[in-house]
Amino acid sequence: MQTVFYARVSTADQTIAHQEKQARDAGFTIDRVVADHGVSGVSTRLAERPEGKRLFDMLRAGDVLLVRWVDRLGRNYADVTETIREFMRRGVVIKTIINRMTFDGATADPMQQAVRDALIAFMAASAQAQAEATKAAQAAGIEHVKATEANAYRGRKPSFTRAQMDTVRDMLAQRAGIGFIARSTGLSRQAVYRIRDTPADAEAALVKWGL
Repeated sequence: MQTVFYARVSTADQTIAHQEKQARDAGFTIDRVVADHGVSGVSTRLAERPEGKRLFDMLRAGDVLLVRWVDRLGRNYADVTETIREFMRRGVVIKTIINRMTFDGATADPMQQAVRDALIAFMAASAQAQAEATKAAQAAGIEHVKATEANAYRGRKPSFTRAQMDTVRDMLAQRAGIGFIARSTGLSRQAVYRIRDTPADAEAALVKWGL
């Protein structure tokens, strides 16, 4: 039995080491790290990612697949739910760092199975909704920059990185409190509020500064 931590890094300021440290700090023991770099989770299925597809060959019954959140397992609702169910059919247990969710195919009680499957569907739907909201904010931010690019003044440099903004968005989607998010990311409450209340402006600020 082994615990494999799968991470996906899609932007320059994200690092595997940082994500692994977050997992270990949360109390998880990791035997192996598998990571994809520069891969979009929005457009690429897990089985089509260079390292993601290795998981299907590597993991055996009784192994644990650890991910930061279920959105790492697919590009949309259908991908996420099918990936989780496929691993469960193989006897792999899936755990998430955020909210410490566990999905185990060994559950035999029909009621527990129903609750588990409903939870999988809800979590996958939440992940897709967050991904779509992120894409919308990015598009709006880029358009805002284009509309004002004639003005060379970029404003104050953002107090957050793209990786921090992505983390804030993930935690907001899981209904985490503002104070908890601020402590977890090292950001001020004001920065968290800005990302939550004006996502397009937050995205535009990062684009203007090339972050």
